Amino acid sequence: MSRTYSVNFENVAVTAAQDFFELTPSDDHPIKVLGLFLSQSTDVGDSEEEMLRIQIIRGHSTSGSGGSAQTPVPLDPSDTAAGFAAKVNNTTIASAGTGLILHSDTFNIRSGLQIFWTPETCPIANQGNTTIVVRLLAAPADSVKMGGTLYVEEL
Repeated sequence: MSRTYSVNFENVAVTAAQDFFELTPSDDHPIKVLGLFLSQSTDVGDSEEEMLRIQIIRGHSTSGSGGSAQTPVPLDPSDTAAGFAAKVNNTTIASAGTGLILHSDTFNIRSGLQIFWTPETCPIANQGNTTIVVRLLAAPADSVKMGGTLYVEEL
């Protein structure tokens, strides 16, 4: 039986390229990314508008050394704790291994990014793939206070 969790960060000053989310599946429990939301609250004028590039990458074998551990929150309060590990805002990005790009996108920071994948297009990772990350590819022009939520199903 699968369970659904959210992993989030809020009001974080983003000044560098980073892994917004880094997820490491547990043994025999693949994970599926269902949805991704990213937003910011500081650059609200036309002159501050910029486009940020992200990718979802599967397969790095070395976790980044920065960021914060984040406890996935079950959407159903009767569900058990998640088996997968999560980190957020890791400015020392995951590396090593063969990273495979599953999704590339660009979003306007004023409007944010909201994605829910269809079941057949959801990014999936298992323990053999090691990690799945949502990566900001380049630093914003200036410090931006950002928040984000990743919806994850543990199979």
